[in-house]
Amino acid sequence: MRSLTRLRTGQNRAFTLIELLVVIAIIAILIGLLVPAVQKVREAAARSQCQNNLHNIGVALHNYHSVKGKFPMGHETRGNLTTWDYYSNWAIELLPYIEQENLYKLYDNTVPNLHANNATVRTSFVPTYSCPTDPNANQVLIPETQAPTGAAGTVAFMASSYRGMSGISWDQANMWAGYPTEAKSNMDNGPAGRGVFHTDGANGLAAERIQTIRDGTSMTIAVGERTTRTHPTRGTFWADSFNLYSISAAWSHSITLLDDYDKCVGFATESDTPNRCKYGWGSPHFAAFNVLFVDGHVRGISYNIDMTIFQAMSTVNGRETVPDDF
Repeated sequence: MRSLTRLRTGQNRAFTLIELLVVIAIIAILIGLLVPAVQKVREAAARSQCQNNLHNIGVALHNYHSVKGKFPMGHETRGNLTTWDYYSNWAIELLPYIEQENLYKLYDNTVPNLHANNATVRTSFVPTYSCPTDPNANQVLIPETQAPTGAAGTVAFMASSYRGMSGISWDQANMWAGYPTEAKSNMDNGPAGRGVFHTDGANGLAAERIQTIRDGTSMTIAVGERTTRTHPTRGTFWADSFNLYSISAAWSHSITLLDDYDKCVGFATESDTPNRCKYGWGSPHFAAFNVLFVDGHVRGISYNIDMTIFQAMSTVNGRETVPDDF
């Protein structure tokens, strides 16, 4: 009898229901603590990759400048102020300088951007032009509007994450990155508002050089992040040379820094505000989006930045003063 008791008490005891619930609760708490930490690590890695992409674009810009003696224009149009068509753009021209020379050789600049000859280039994924946090990354989509008239189209492009800075519209409507007539309007009425990637406008406007960036290369924005979590057909398409899909502008409205096109348009109070949203900025990164300055350094721009300062950093020869601690 005594030995039987010892046998029974020596057996392994199972967990009670309460003990199991306590263990599950502890595991749930630990998971709850770990998930935000993992998300922060992933976000930090994604932000670092986005910044590295911009840094590589900066190196490419300077190598291009060393070879050509100038930076590429925002996009190239051919024709006159009555009829025109769209050809290459700044991102296409940089391909040989970001280890994509074979892809660049496939681009036929003797025909318009939308020509069938350029289908492979238009739909190719280029890692340097894509941020990991971009919700539209590696998607082939049909942009909302297409060259040369801005009507709805059927030609697809690869989505991307970065746009060139075209500058400031002199009247909040005509765009440096817009139609040739718009570029001419800015040159005639507000030439000091041009950015690094203003367009040629079919009016003989010259591409920018280091020497023409008199506001200082360390204080002049060249390229920045532009993604949208809504309305992806209003997003960024690196190989699309039509107006607003690879070039943006600087505005006085902070809503243009939202990574949400529909929300930006929803805040519209003036008839031309949707135009500002089309030429906007922003990314899914928390608190700031990344920009590349002409001298090659990359930094985050707060969504709460004073828009007067942001506009000052968008021009090459506006002679504005930008504080060091913006």
